[in-house]
Amino acid sequence: MAWQHYPVMLAESLEYLAIRPDGVYVDMTAGLGGHTKAIAARLTTGWVLACDRDAESLELAREATAAYAARVRFFHGAFSKLPEAFESNGLSMVDGVLADLGVSRYQLSSGERGFSLMEKGPLDMRMDRSQGHTAQEFVNELPERALADLLYEFGEERRSRRISRAIVRARPILTTDRLAEVIEQAVPRTGRIHPATQTFMALRLKVNEELEELDGLLENVPPQLKPGGRFVVLTFMSTEDRKVKRAFQSLERTGNARILTKHVVRPSDQEVAENSASRSAKLRALERA
Repeated sequence: MAWQHYPVMLAESLEYLAIRPDGVYVDMTAGLGGHTKAIAARLTTGWVLACDRDAESLELAREATAAYAARVRFFHGAFSKLPEAFESNGLSMVDGVLADLGVSRYQLSSGERGFSLMEKGPLDMRMDRSQGHTAQEFVNELPERALADLLYEFGEERRSRRISRAIVRARPILTTDRLAEVIEQAVPRTGRIHPATQTFMALRLKVNEELEELDGLLENVPPQLKPGGRFVVLTFMSTEDRKVKRAFQSLERTGNARILTKHVVRPSDQEVAENSASRSAKLRALERA
C-alpha cells in the first residue's frame, strides 16, 4: 500500500530510540504501522505496543506488521489513555516511546474523513469517529469572533478575522472543498501554500483536542521511561514543537532527563524530495537520567 512507503524521519527516529533487541517500546501514533514495523524488525525478545486513537488506521497497522505479530501489541486510544494502555498490557516502565504528531496519508487521502482541503468530503476531521464534535459544527455554529480566535490560537492564522467573517457569511458550509473555496476567495493565494491550510490545521487541532492531549503525553511519558529510556517526538506545527521544546527543557533543568537534540533535527533533502509531506517535520529526543 502506497501510504506505508514513507514513515517520516524513520532512520532518525530509530537512531534516537536506540532500539535494544530485548527492549519494550511504545509507538503512541501507530498510523499505518511504518514506524512500528521498523521497531519490531529490530527486536528479538522485546516487543512494541502500537497505539492510535484512529481505529481504522490501527487495523491497517495490524495488517502492515503481520510478519512481526509476535512482537507487536495494539491499543486503541488517545494520548490521555496512556495509563490505561500501560495497565492493560502489564507495563510499568519502558525503554522508549515514539510519537509522530502528523496526520497519516490514509487520513489525508480519504475524502470522507474530511482532513484534507485537496479531497472533497464532509467537514469531519475526527481521528476517532466515535467521539466528539466535528469540524462542521465549529465552522457553522461558532460566533464570528470565537471562530477567529480559534483560527489564530490553534493555527496561528494572522488573517483569522477576515477568514472568519467570510465563513460566517457563507454558512452553511458542509464540505471541505466549499470551505477551501470560501477561504481562497477571502484571502487569495499568494504562494505555493493554499490559503486555507492553517485554517484546516486549526480546526483539526480543536476537533481532536490535540494540544491538550499533547500536554498530557509530555507529562505522563517521562516518568514511565526506564533509566536511559528515550522519548522521541515528531512535530509538524510550531505550536506543537514549542510545547515539546519547553517540556524537554523543563525536564532537563530538574536533572531528570537529558536532551539528545540540542538543535531540532529536520528531514534530509533526499527525504523531502521523495516525500514532500515530511518537509515541515521536526524531531526532538530526550533520555531519562
